[in-house]
Amino acid sequence: MISFESVTKTYPGARRAGEEVVAVQDTSFTVDTGTITVLAGSSGCGKTTLLRMVNRMVTPTSGMVRIDGNDIADLNPVKLRRKIGYVMQHAGLLPHKTVAENIAVVPQLNGATKAAAQQAVARMLDLVELPARMGQRYPAELSGGQAQRVGVARALADQPNILLMDEPFGAVDPLVRAGLQQQLLDIQQELETTIVFVTHDMSEALRLGHQIILLAEHGHIVQQDSPAELVANPANAFVENFLGLNGNQQSLHTRITDDGRTLVVDAHGRPAGYLEQA
Repeated sequence: MISFESVTKTYPGARRAGEEVVAVQDTSFTVDTGTITVLAGSSGCGKTTLLRMVNRMVTPTSGMVRIDGNDIADLNPVKLRRKIGYVMQHAGLLPHKTVAENIAVVPQLNGATKAAAQQAVARMLDLVELPARMGQRYPAELSGGQAQRVGVARALADQPNILLMDEPFGAVDPLVRAGLQQQLLDIQQELETTIVFVTHDMSEALRLGHQIILLAEHGHIVQQDSPAELVANPANAFVENFLGLNGNQQSLHTRITDDGRTLVVDAHGRPAGYLEQA
């Protein structure tokens, strides 16, 4: 379990000495073990700042982040990061290493033997549904979707309990994105990994999240709910607008499609996203 306890992050102002820029202010929430929590909101609302607090890439100015009750400020940051998977928008693969070498990086850093690292590579390529021969390619030879699959494989190679994902599918086309989303759901169900996922796309949030935390400026939590509850009972006009509505008179509804999936539509029948979670 990950808990954020009244975390605030400020940065020095750029114009005058003594000024501060507030990225996140007094934000608290909990991420349950074995679930996907989506941090959603517009650019600049503090989503990535909160995400990067988990692996100490960002240190709170005040407040505390705990993992399973332990204050991560007391943990070695390098060792902590090697136990937490991290996937970013453009995969961030090392261009001079092959796919297999990229996937093997963290297991090797954590002391895995060459044989064990090779086994991890084979297991991860199979998990993200890439053929074994792909391991010999370099990042420049991959499509965007393939690169993101390798990024997920690398993040999971040493079987972390926590996976952080910062808009990982934002740079790929809609069809590839849908496939990656479904694959992530399948992987999470199989491994029961605790995932914190950042996106500004509410359709993606509705599809992936067990819990959605919708943020406004300075990391203010506007609503924290399951996708179904967010759709059924948006807290205010901000939530309604972010869900894709254009007026308070409109409302969201669910519709069961022919293949059994639950589609969210507005009052005009326009799709807002799918609900994949119960």
